[in-house]
Amino acid sequence: MEYKNIIVTGGAGFIGSNFVHYVAKNHPEVHITVLDKLTYAGNKENLAGLDKSQVELVVGDIADEKLVNELVKDADAVVHYAAESHNDNSLKDPSPFIQTNIIGTYTLIEACRKYNVRFHHVSTDEVYGDLPLREDLPGHGEGIGEKFTSESRYNPSSPYSSSKASSDLLVKAWVRSFNLQATISNCSNNYGPYQYIEKFIPRQITNVLSGIKPKLYGTGKNVRDWIHTEDHSSAVWTILTKGKIGETYLIGADGEQNNKDVLELILELMGQPSDAYDVVKDRPGHDLRYAIDSTKLREELGWKPQFTDFRSGLESTIKWYTENQDWWKKDKELVEETYSKNGQ
Repeated sequence: MEYKNIIVTGGAGFIGSNFVHYVAKNHPEVHITVLDKLTYAGNKENLAGLDKSQVELVVGDIADEKLVNELVKDADAVVHYAAESHNDNSLKDPSPFIQTNIIGTYTLIEACRKYNVRFHHVSTDEVYGDLPLREDLPGHGEGIGEKFTSESRYNPSSPYSSSKASSDLLVKAWVRSFNLQATISNCSNNYGPYQYIEKFIPRQITNVLSGIKPKLYGTGKNVRDWIHTEDHSSAVWTILTKGKIGETYLIGADGEQNNKDVLELILELMGQPSDAYDVVKDRPGHDLRYAIDSTKLREELGWKPQFTDFRSGLESTIKWYTENQDWWKKDKELVEETYSKNGQ
């Protein structure tokens, strides 16, 4: 499929803005309307340098039915990134997650149904809950259920992941009941430029740059399957243009790393002792391990990740935060103050 006019919800946030940059660079014939509420995690500066004749920012709420209908009626496709996504925040106040992730998604799919517009729903591997650590599996990782697939059972752990699971199920139901022209992708943890500093990797990088000791939750054994946001962007574009309606595709780059190893690598790359961090209390219900089996996406649609060297990807991410301190410094004190109140 070819698309000339697309809407990217949450396109001023971390993963959404990287997708906008990817499409603008690789598909200059596509006009992109970014619909973003510009909450604390959305930033106009994330779209700086893009051609305004190609990329238009509309500040608004995805739960605003009138606005959504007005935009969707003229679109060829909607790529839905907008979400409340920080687990710690969802544990303190779940209500914004219900409003944005569930009501917002419902509003979008109803508009896409009404105007017969292609819809791609960007979700997370956290809807599947967690997996046992490799050391706890028979044969040290060779056991059944080692990685998530599109057939994995939903088992969300937090208000955030349960709201995303709910939105996935809405999309699935609308495909079946109303013939919504939709696909879903569930992706592993992203890293790269423009990620808000409350998240694990940018928080630790900016801690070092700010002269603050990095923080490690609990034992640091929790494993995440890291993927560079550029690879996520290319995967979503592949699904949008080649994916089969009604299908779910899992996006991953075989990047499993535990939090302790990631933190110690950040410290090494930034010239710090590997033990120069504080251990803080763990997050309630902290998922043990995520791991993605992206075979379906690779074999059926021909996608493959390009940024498979985690060390070099992390080096470039550190470089970006080092060179763009004006982008994050204004928020640093408030973010650390919030974590401090939680003993983290």
